[in-house]
Amino acid sequence: MPDSNKNQDKPAPATPLNPRQRGIIVGASGGIGAALSRKLAREGFSLALVDRNKTALQSLCDEINKNAGETRALIYEHDITKYDSIPDTLRRVIADLGGVDTLVYIAGVIHFPALDEFNFPEDYKMVQVNLLGAMAWMSAIAPLFQNAKSGQIVGVSSVAGDRGRIGNPGYNASKAGLTNYLEGLRNRLTRHGVNVLTVKPGMVKTDMLKLPGAPKPVLAVEPEQIADLIWDGMKKRKQTIYVAGIWKWIMLVIRHIPSFVFRRLNF
Repeated sequence: MPDSNKNQDKPAPATPLNPRQRGIIVGASGGIGAALSRKLAREGFSLALVDRNKTALQSLCDEINKNAGETRALIYEHDITKYDSIPDTLRRVIADLGGVDTLVYIAGVIHFPALDEFNFPEDYKMVQVNLLGAMAWMSAIAPLFQNAKSGQIVGVSSVAGDRGRIGNPGYNASKAGLTNYLEGLRNRLTRHGVNVLTVKPGMVKTDMLKLPGAPKPVLAVEPEQIADLIWDGMKKRKQTIYVAGIWKWIMLVIRHIPSFVFRRLNF
């Protein structure tokens, strides 16, 4: 993979007098990823912006660095399904940033099937990106954080993973798997001083809601609101957050609907 940063200045190194945090955002080019990248840059992070959309990444990177008045972000063009390339990409990020303290995995895809549609290729794609990509990145960075006895991993899952609903079994399964993986990772790493945060958004006003078959938005919020709530959860080193908070109570009800009733519902 070509080095996207060979002609760019590197961010200022972290020092005792300038304890800048260094983060990787996988899936940074749009939606929640772009909003959180802007937010963390404003909070003083040096960032590795990772995505396959190089044009969008470069635009976001230029915006962040211009607003900061210095280099705060670098870009790394990366296809999430090329799992074997992750260790090399991570090594380059660590060399360029001088270390890493935070990994945020936001990358995700969705296909909205009709109720009579069973589409394994689309289900497979969702599992590749939503679950396996997260596992590959987190498996690569977890040993580093465990040995350092510090760091934070943030995984953006979904309320869709809380239960298998009729509308999108493949997407629900990919997010349920991610939520479960994050919980297991948390139980391993907490004892080593590493925080693992699971983020469960409801509907977010992104291009995903413009895809064919997308449901009518319900309680949808702006990506910038989600970014603010994620940052708050990171600062407080929370374990799980629903964004927006009302989804915590909605999903509490949904999780407790008896199965013989739930299977007759149409959402």
